[in-house]
Amino acid sequence: MESIEHINYIKAPISKVYNTLISEDGLGNIWTKKLQVKPEIGFVNEFDFDEGYITKFKILVLVENSKIVWECIVSDEEWVGTKVSFELIEKDKVITIKLKHFDWRARTEFYGWCNYNWAMFLYRLKNHCEN
Repeated sequence: MESIEHINYIKAPISKVYNTLISEDGLGNIWTKKLQVKPEIGFVNEFDFDEGYITKFKILVLVENSKIVWECIVSDEEWVGTKVSFELIEKDKVITIKLKHFDWRARTEFYGWCNYNWAMFLYRLKNHCEN
């Protein structure tokens, strides 16, 4: 199984970073405006990227200001069954965020494109939280 992994550093309160990742307002500012999100284990978040289908992630783990894990249940065929995790660690007023998109079946062209887009996701998250 393949995995996409990125790390970024954000100079913002950990609660702001965490809340951006679990709220419609936050994810709407950094990912897509067309979404339905609820910070509740078992809830299925929905994201519309204007690609002809809705991407759905079931929330598996929510540990306040620490960890979030989603499982993709509907999306592009290559995403279904994959998981995305966000781990937050605070040290000296800087948040380390570790993003992993794992359980990919293969390294494909789509995998490479998604790898780039997850890096851009973290870039937008950093800009949103720091400004």
